[in-house]
Amino acid sequence: MKTALVCGGGGFIGAHLVTRLKREGFWVRAVDLKYPEFAPTAADDFIIADLRDRQEARDAIDRPFTEIYQLAADMGGAGFIFTGENDADIMHNSASINLNVLEACRRRNAKRIFYSSSACIYPEHNQLDPDTPVTRESSAYPANPDSEYGWEKLFSERLYLAYSRNHGIEARIARYHNIFGPEGTWTGGREKAPAALCRKVAQAQDGGVIDIWGDGKQTRSFLYIDECVEGTLRLMRSDFLGPVNIGSDEMVTLNDLAGMVIEIAGKRLTIEHVKGPLGVRGRNSDNVLIKDKLGWAPSEPLRRGLAKTYPWIAEQVKRHAAGSR
Repeated sequence: MKTALVCGGGGFIGAHLVTRLKREGFWVRAVDLKYPEFAPTAADDFIIADLRDRQEARDAIDRPFTEIYQLAADMGGAGFIFTGENDADIMHNSASINLNVLEACRRRNAKRIFYSSSACIYPEHNQLDPDTPVTRESSAYPANPDSEYGWEKLFSERLYLAYSRNHGIEARIARYHNIFGPEGTWTGGREKAPAALCRKVAQAQDGGVIDIWGDGKQTRSFLYIDECVEGTLRLMRSDFLGPVNIGSDEMVTLNDLAGMVIEIAGKRLTIEHVKGPLGVRGRNSDNVLIKDKLGWAPSEPLRRGLAKTYPWIAEQVKRHAAGSR
């Protein structure tokens, strides 16, 4: 039987990946600090463990697996990454996880491993113009990420590349671009922009106001969870090492994103711009390389993904409000 290990299997992307692997007939072990928050895990074996601990990582990787997916990280949205208050934890925790997981793989002769890097590795100076950001994979150097989160991701990319060269690890490296969808974090400071805006719109009364950090003209692209999982599996099973972008090339302003959510909700709302952590001015997924190497690229329109995500978050908001009364 094919076997898979999903590190970070209690998180948003990891939980969806576990479900997909089970549908494909894999025996799946997931490992995380916590179980999935919004639905029961589909994993055959779920280990509560701290991969920052070397021994716990070795215990989780106690055999070779057909496929290993390393998604575990200390991460979150702009409200967590760009304040500066969490930089040491982000770098220490995530780097420790990757060092321990790779060394455990080497010791168990586990070869094929996927690593989820991030678009946050791209140089800040290439993302100052919101209309023409540069995110070609080759543009990562000279390195100049705008956050310590991005620097750690870039270090870990190089770590996986080094283990590939020196120890025969068959790594596959993807740079994720703003993944969203149902069963993702939607409140608490670690949520990404689509979830945050869905929450704000769901909480607002018709005719009310929602806030957006900055002037709302900063640009991004957002990828629906199902396409993220599809791209991840295609890269894992290809002969291409990477790194490669896995993201949408449909670039929108945050004002546009908010407008889509408001329209889906059927509400009349006003946007108020306030101060807050912003990140880079513009970012979009350059999909030339993924099309060339995998013969595939994400294609689902942003609006379609939002139409599936907003009702789920609106229901969470409703349940949360009922539980707090």
